[in-house]
Amino acid sequence: MRLYKKSKQRFSLPRIRTPFLSWAILALFISGCQEHDFRRALQKQQQAPDKPTTVLAVYEAWFGDPDHIKIGYSTQDVVILQKQIEQAKSIGISGFVVDWYGPKKAFIDTSYSHIQQVASANNFQLALMYDEMVDDPSRMTEAAIANLNYAYEKYIGPAAPGNQAYLKYNGRPVIFIWPKGGKTDWARVRDYLQGWSSPPLLIYKDEETPFASRFDGFYAWIHPGDKGWKRDGSNWGQQYLEDYYSRMSTQHPDKIIVGAAWPGFNDSQASWSENRYMDRRCGKTFEETLRSFRRYYGPANPLPFLLIATWNDHEEGTAIEQGFVTGPDPNNKSKC
Repeated sequence: MRLYKKSKQRFSLPRIRTPFLSWAILALFISGCQEHDFRRALQKQQQAPDKPTTVLAVYEAWFGDPDHIKIGYSTQDVVILQKQIEQAKSIGISGFVVDWYGPKKAFIDTSYSHIQQVASANNFQLALMYDEMVDDPSRMTEAAIANLNYAYEKYIGPAAPGNQAYLKYNGRPVIFIWPKGGKTDWARVRDYLQGWSSPPLLIYKDEETPFASRFDGFYAWIHPGDKGWKRDGSNWGQQYLEDYYSRMSTQHPDKIIVGAAWPGFNDSQASWSENRYMDRRCGKTFEETLRSFRRYYGPANPLPFLLIATWNDHEEGTAIEQGFVTGPDPNNKSKC
């Protein structure tokens, strides 16, 4: 998922200039059925007594870079960023977790800089999801230290402009880790990061790692479960999420647990496609993944964060920024 590769430019989305309500009304006419929109689902989530403390959404900051498909806007356009943040706030999202590779991916790094400045002026939160660099597997540890130190100086630390927007939990900055290959020595990285004025909380993707004790928490990610991907998309993640929350609540009660929700999945538009597909089920996939944590977390043990995957990954069919589930989504196979 979310591999950084060149992709074919197969479709375009209109620029996000239209108010959210207009999108939802448009979807009603196009879908021909009762609309299941993200606003409604998230409003139900916010009204629940066992809601998570903070709802976040993964943000891809590479659009406008020719290595990725054209979707009608650039993630370096501050007018677009302003509208996206306003839209996210209006549906109960408190912040974006931005997929980030360090300064070597200059387009994404510049996008993140713009996003943080806009977020800091709009009472909106941001966090980095550090995507491990694998250019030289023998130097992944050194690369992680250098990249995270760069992030501290430019985005997170006390001297960084706009640092008030950076996501904190119990006063400490939160960094999500997207692993690749397992070659990073996170014990060494962690020891180095302890030298920060406020050492970060490291949240690792839900997968096997010999450094589990060195991470402060884990986050769930789009997964069909033990039975794997089905051609008809029927394995939409129910079994995986139930297993994840059960494991986390029993095996890691002392960790920061980050839940996940997604609208579906379809990587047919991506150049790295593996023909993976999860049916959106006319909005039910998003609604059910959104509330699946409630069996395991409640008012007595609230879930700290819920991470929506994603805000704008149009290459893998997980974007919710259009505001609806059954409207003009080129990746949607459901007949609602």
